[in-house]
Amino acid sequence: MAVLSLGPAPARRAVLTRRIRLLVAATITYNVVEAAVAITAGTLSSSAALIGFGLDSVVEVASATAVAWQFSAADHERRERAALRVIALSFFALAAYVGVEAVRALLGADRAEHSTPGLILAALSMAVMPLLSYAQRRAGRELGSLSAVADSRQTLLCTYLSAVLLAGLAANSLFGWWWADPAAALVIAAVAVKEGRDAWRGDACCGPATGSAGGSSPGCGR
Repeated sequence: MAVLSLGPAPARRAVLTRRIRLLVAATITYNVVEAAVAITAGTLSSSAALIGFGLDSVVEVASATAVAWQFSAADHERRERAALRVIALSFFALAAYVGVEAVRALLGADRAEHSTPGLILAALSMAVMPLLSYAQRRAGRELGSLSAVADSRQTLLCTYLSAVLLAGLAANSLFGWWWADPAAALVIAAVAVKEGRDAWRGDACCGPATGSAGGSSPGCGR
């Protein structure tokens, strides 16, 4: 007969909570450095995509800080909704700013120049972010924390945006396609809107395993 589980045992919950705190701290540290490099390099090269990427890092810091605030309380579930709201609003603010700047660039306000630091940063983030996202997503799903999973999705989003950024910067540098940079910025803005909407609705796939031992919650891919 199947044994039902209401979630991890208290000792396991404590381990997962500590793990999420450490992963959030690592995410904040990396993104603070990433934001500083991206915004500086983007300003120097007039790159809307690079500045948008840097601002996304700022949003990730806000998101991770919201999760850190949530898990600083003993009863962190009570702060779940507020943390999700902060994450969602951060996404919407990012989308609005980057979208406006991208349109301005497409209309001829500024044309992006080559940026070696931007190319290096985009490639590095494509390697680092998936690891942080995967570890936090696993812990968040096992713990049943919507905000932790939402934050991990935001970290994973940085991987996709890194690829978009790298493509835009490379196309501009190699072929002189100046429009590739603001086009990449528009992609960043569009994805940010979607993620913000999902976070606002609480559409983060997670939840403690329910059913037979070793099972996973419905609809939650690994």
